[in-house]
Amino acid sequence: MAPKTILSVNAGSSSVKITFYTLENPPKVIANAQISGITAPPLKLKYTRGSKEHKEEVEDRLSTPQDAFKFLLQRCFSDPELSEVASPEDLAYICHRVVHGGDYNESVVITNETYHRLQELEDLAPLHNYSALEIIRTCKQELPNVKSVTFFDSAFHQTMPEHVKTYPINQEIAKANGLRKYGFHGISYSFILRSVAEFLKKPVEETNIIAMHIGSGASVCAIKNGKSVDTTMGLTPLAGLPGATRSGSIDPSLVFHYTNEAGNLSPASTKEMHISRTKLMLIAIQAEEILNKQSGWKALTGTTDFSKIAVENPPSHAHKLAFDIVVDRILGFVGNYFVKLDGQVDAIVFAGGIGEKSALLRKALVEKARCLGVAVDAAANEKGPAEDQTVLDISKEAGKGPHVLVCQTDEQFEMAYNCILTYDK
Repeated sequence: MAPKTILSVNAGSSSVKITFYTLENPPKVIANAQISGITAPPLKLKYTRGSKEHKEEVEDRLSTPQDAFKFLLQRCFSDPELSEVASPEDLAYICHRVVHGGDYNESVVITNETYHRLQELEDLAPLHNYSALEIIRTCKQELPNVKSVTFFDSAFHQTMPEHVKTYPINQEIAKANGLRKYGFHGISYSFILRSVAEFLKKPVEETNIIAMHIGSGASVCAIKNGKSVDTTMGLTPLAGLPGATRSGSIDPSLVFHYTNEAGNLSPASTKEMHISRTKLMLIAIQAEEILNKQSGWKALTGTTDFSKIAVENPPSHAHKLAFDIVVDRILGFVGNYFVKLDGQVDAIVFAGGIGEKSALLRKALVEKARCLGVAVDAAANEKGPAEDQTVLDISKEAGKGPHVLVCQTDEQFEMAYNCILTYDK
């Protein structure tokens, strides 16, 4: 009988990544596959198995993450290179990353009841949860005998104090509609915390860090004694830092001046509320579209590729401005969280695609935060972590202040690891 396996699924808006793992503690990678370019063609398929790597452009029309997932499954189960290690009969669990889990504080096995509960939460994150739920539905239909487990990006932050996660608005309305700070990137922060604690040889429950997940979506998290006490994202991932296409936190009134329809609203027109509910909804949808998909550093520079912005000699003033804005916003939260942790910080940690790859961003941030006692070793920072190196210390003088670390986060692994710990007993 073939050994059982775990499949971890990580669906974004423009890509879908899947990884097959062995069912053991810790899990070991069997094969990786991903489709990228869903929203920015050409579509590209990449898969690796051991030292073998394959890349190709995809001819099929895959317009949604769920289409891409179906394509990946079919390819993995039929391709001679992968089918011997990726068989549906061998699957014990499928782990799904779901961005918004509402008040769930841990992963859940998908049943009819939990699936319907997640559908109800879709209103809190329509831009983020829909694709994940469609992929879960596909798994229920096509792999009904395999247990699906959802892991929530918001669950890690359930430990935030009440005064941190409460918005100062009418609390009856807030509680009736679930309007509070939730925070995201929690699966990544769980991996970062565990990996950094192990690297520092400290128990997780005694570890204090300021962790940054900086990618096209970006956030910072303050972790005290192994628990999230604050994070930059809020009710949705839009709050906090700017991203590739997200504005980050802004004056909420800006949307009423930005959109054409909203900008035309006058005190006289709103006094008697001579505006239909439908029109207000359209204004809100337009504002959400603008702030989520038409803002960020792409709105400033025309590119979502941060590597073209984080350069020693920016090609334009707009590129330099975008870089300076990102540095400034991150720096503000790092200082905020340093104070919230009472200066008891073991490490400042860079993670996420940009945090792990941009030596210039790390250098600029640490230089501006030097009053916190941090500094980087120029050579170590420039070199960055090796491919198989989970945590790298780039501190200039270890022991004189908080460590400055780079952590190559792995959300798929974290889901598989916790799936084994929680469900495979």
